[in-house]
Amino acid sequence: MRVFSGSYSLLHASRKTFSNVKVSISSQWTPSCLNSTAPELRPYELWNSSHLFPNAEEATLFLGTLDTIFLFSYAVGLFVSGIVGDRLNLRWVLSFGMCSSALVVFFFGTLTEWLHFYNKWFYCCLWIVNGLLQSTGWPCVVAVMGNWFGKAGRGFVFGLWSACASVGNILGAFLASCVLKYGYEYAFLVTASVQFAGGVIVFFGLLTSPKEVGLPELGADDEGSVEEDANRPLMGDDDVDDDDRNYSIQAADTDSQPKAIGFFQACCLPGVILYSLAYACLKLVNYSFFFWLPFYLSNNFGWKEAEADQLSIWYDVGGIVGGTIQGLISDVLQKRAPVLAMSLLFAVGSLFGYSRSPNSKPINAVIMTITGFFIGGPSNMISSAISADLGRQDLVRGSSEALATVTGIVDGTGSIGAAVGQYLVSLIQENLGWMWVFYFFILMTSSTILFISPLIVREIRLLLHERRLRMLAE
Repeated sequence: MRVFSGSYSLLHASRKTFSNVKVSISSQWTPSCLNSTAPELRPYELWNSSHLFPNAEEATLFLGTLDTIFLFSYAVGLFVSGIVGDRLNLRWVLSFGMCSSALVVFFFGTLTEWLHFYNKWFYCCLWIVNGLLQSTGWPCVVAVMGNWFGKAGRGFVFGLWSACASVGNILGAFLASCVLKYGYEYAFLVTASVQFAGGVIVFFGLLTSPKEVGLPELGADDEGSVEEDANRPLMGDDDVDDDDRNYSIQAADTDSQPKAIGFFQACCLPGVILYSLAYACLKLVNYSFFFWLPFYLSNNFGWKEAEADQLSIWYDVGGIVGGTIQGLISDVLQKRAPVLAMSLLFAVGSLFGYSRSPNSKPINAVIMTITGFFIGGPSNMISSAISADLGRQDLVRGSSEALATVTGIVDGTGSIGAAVGQYLVSLIQENLGWMWVFYFFILMTSSTILFISPLIVREIRLLLHERRLRMLAE
């Protein structure tokens, strides 16, 4: 499992590198009047002929466009990768995505700079391919986790495990800040090399299910009925036999291989559409912090890029703690939606507070950590534990493979929202300023609560009903 968790961390590390070197890339893509490293006597025409933009504002807008392009292609890839993951060997799909994506990142950030080749269309094409390749990661890793862990304690286990994305962000920020002084191309070189090596290790070392090592598949136990009470509104029938409580989606008997569920069938499963729309709004906010936080700290407060990279780590620290604690609370309550709603309400307040953070690194780090706790935590829950709940409910149990497909739908819809958001962030920041960007985040966080409100009401009613039954039993 350590090999497995590290795989997605490395994918996120390579993504984080791009956000951590935006200031350096923007400087490299603009004329000498805005680049202190350029010789003053060098003719403007000669300098500008090999660079992309006349000023930093246009360069920043293009960086936002690249984020949007990546996330749109990533979203499309997630819908496809989820279906592919339910039909092919998960180890092959994940390893291929990691190694191929590492090569693309190397071409994008390192090789083009070594060759002094700057072309907007080439950058766009590479980032489209990178998004498609990186989309193989999340559906596959969630599906493998679903094979190894049953419903009991899933919120805590998946909340703790989903921290691998934040760990990857921290790793990417650390690696980039260490080598950034030599040039941004070396930040891409280091993360791409580590990711490629990780893909090779995954190919030879990942076990996708217990059956591959001769262990029994997940089956029923005496606590089955308790395990399946979690998220009852999403799971369907109440009269399912305890013998079917836990099962492996990917690992199937050779005599009767389950048939993978169709895309539209997966969309029609209870809760999938609502959580997908909610995640589109929430991932927009979470990925805006992911892509733009180092740039915001450097641009708004004037801090050095390497210092901003290191400070941005605290947002991911908050997300790690938030996902774990909130997952544990949802296991105790045996409901997910009320926990999400409460965290998102606090997230609105933390966003408002962070938008007014003073020019102080310690204070900024504290508020940033709190914001990551209330935004990153719910984001991790929806993309992991809740996606696993949705993909393993009664309607598909025992006859269909659905986990990777459902995960692809939820994360793919979220990535579409995030893609639109990255362009809007750069547009809003350029025309209205950073304060309006945070107002936009508050609006999107509130919309997340609105989309899951039917599930919140339903699960709260069930909690109250169960409480009344316990009181009567006493």
